[in-house]
Amino acid sequence: MTTDLPLAGTAALVTGGGSGIGLACAHHLLADGASVTITGRTEGRLEAAAAELLAVAPDGATVQFVACDVADEDALAAAVATAAEPAGGLHLAVANAGTGTLGPITSVTVEEWNRVLETNLTGAFVTFKHAGRAIVAAGGGAMVGISSIASPLSHRYMAPYCVSKAGLDTLVQVAADELGRLGVRVNSVQPGLVSTELGSYLENDPKVLDDYLGQMPLARVGTVDDIASAVRWLLGPESSWVTGQCLGVDGGHTLRRGPDLEHWARAMFGDDVVDVVD
Repeated sequence: MTTDLPLAGTAALVTGGGSGIGLACAHHLLADGASVTITGRTEGRLEAAAAELLAVAPDGATVQFVACDVADEDALAAAVATAAEPAGGLHLAVANAGTGTLGPITSVTVEEWNRVLETNLTGAFVTFKHAGRAIVAAGGGAMVGISSIASPLSHRYMAPYCVSKAGLDTLVQVAADELGRLGVRVNSVQPGLVSTELGSYLENDPKVLDDYLGQMPLARVGTVDDIASAVRWLLGPESSWVTGQCLGVDGGHTLRRGPDLEHWARAMFGDDVVDVVD
């Protein structure tokens, strides 16, 4: 059994772990010896991701998956209990599950608003609530929420997403304030434009992509490993005096302005946008 890995003997939960940033986080945690449980809503995707992880798991580390909706409190609590089993307690958690919607604020439906906030904000709250309890019971550890540069920077036509991520960052700060004395650190990572399935519609529009890159001092699209490396650092012993922080991992984008989505929004929504901006 490998014992010299920095996270050996720990257990980690990653929500939304079947693809993208969540799966990359699971890989980084597993590589350093943590036993990892991934969750998501699509069992087939989770099964494939778990097989991918198992193929590279170091000795002594295990991989599990639990299909559940992150906003279903009972299901998430059960996933936390499952995640704790391999190490006799839960030590690390990543609240990554997320979604979005697009459209002028005057056109977004209440149903779409609620759907985005339920996953991105309520889901993070439920994760921190139950994972936080388990981590306290295990003697301490760390949690990270996956936020976005859409928290500190306005993204026109993405109001529900922006609000959900700003709420997540505030939740992180309050959780860190409350749980620090109990040995639990809580931080967030704010990715910029990253090459994932969720953000592909932005990356695939040349005019929008050029605008994003024009606002980045390090002018390239991020990778899931860029984000996962930061998450791994925030969860590990290397960051033992860091809590309540919202870390931008964005090529420097937050030094400038949010993206100009006018071209895309007009193409997608026509007169709904014209009525708002003209």
